[in-house]
Amino acid sequence: MKPVEVFRCVAAGLQTRLMAAALVMVVAVPAAAQVRIVQTNSGNTNNVHLIDPATQRIVGEVANVPINHGAAASPDGRWLYFSSEAEQTLHVVDARTLQTTKKIPLSGRPNNVSISRDGRRVYVGIVSAPGAVDVIDTGSLERVKSIPTKGGIHNVYVTPDGQHVVAGSIAGRLMTVIDAKTEEPIWTLFNEGVRPIAFERNLDGSTRRLFVQISELHGFAVVDFAARKEVGRVMLPNDIPPEKVDKGPFNASPSHGLGVAPDGKSLWVTSRPNARVYVYSLPDITLLGHVDLGGRPDWVTFTPDSKTVYISTENTESVIAVDAATRKEAARLTVGDAPNRHLPVVMN
Repeated sequence: MKPVEVFRCVAAGLQTRLMAAALVMVVAVPAAAQVRIVQTNSGNTNNVHLIDPATQRIVGEVANVPINHGAAASPDGRWLYFSSEAEQTLHVVDARTLQTTKKIPLSGRPNNVSISRDGRRVYVGIVSAPGAVDVIDTGSLERVKSIPTKGGIHNVYVTPDGQHVVAGSIAGRLMTVIDAKTEEPIWTLFNEGVRPIAFERNLDGSTRRLFVQISELHGFAVVDFAARKEVGRVMLPNDIPPEKVDKGPFNASPSHGLGVAPDGKSLWVTSRPNARVYVYSLPDITLLGHVDLGGRPDWVTFTPDSKTVYISTENTESVIAVDAATRKEAARLTVGDAPNRHLPVVMN
């Protein structure tokens, strides 16, 4: 397969349509609402931090979620959901009091989680063999189904249009796409360990492309969602002196953490060996620049207005806020032990 050039030949014809789609993608935040960045800490601290992006300060903490891994929030910001690897449960947390109101038993050890667009279903990736996606009904707060998968699930996502659930397996070496209505698998892809995934939309809101990080790949694969096939790979630059390259270990994941900005104009992709995040324009996937992070990056998320990017660096116990326009560090916050997943929440 050819590298990024294979995409540029079609980019001009798609630019206008995708830029229009980007305007639709921006999340409208009511004036009275509060945006928070929820930062999990997967180490020994058992806590989750809430960051105010307006002040770049920690303004809240959820306690007693041992080895918290995945996080999701209800669309109205009223409820938070955290998976606990230690307890093999999903913690349901009141976003106003930051107290756990229920622990829902799962079918095995969980990793990441996601939530349906209407907030009625939480999907939990079960990483322990043989693997599954547990389905939680948020009305009854019960596990109502476990969708079998080939291999344990590391990350699970709901596509931006809410039509599909996408589950990536490292052990099973594939990505499974599930129909959200029937909650049954409909197709799979890859023969390699699947790591984090980011999504690009079409004008009508449907899924256009997936950007997929793969085991042992210092870069990402590009998937045409409608065609159900990989259409190319992009390697991250090797642009720092050899003596400054972090030799790892990286748990077979030199690139872990990427995201498409809510306005649809850029893709941010992390490099653990280079301790950087690289920024690409969309839809042409042209490298725009990078930001030095000073640690091994693990996850990427954005404020709803796309103005600030948050990147956790697990080995420094910190999360870095980056000004997206200037690609400069805006703040560095010390959080808990081994910070990993994070997400923005609009609390009304």
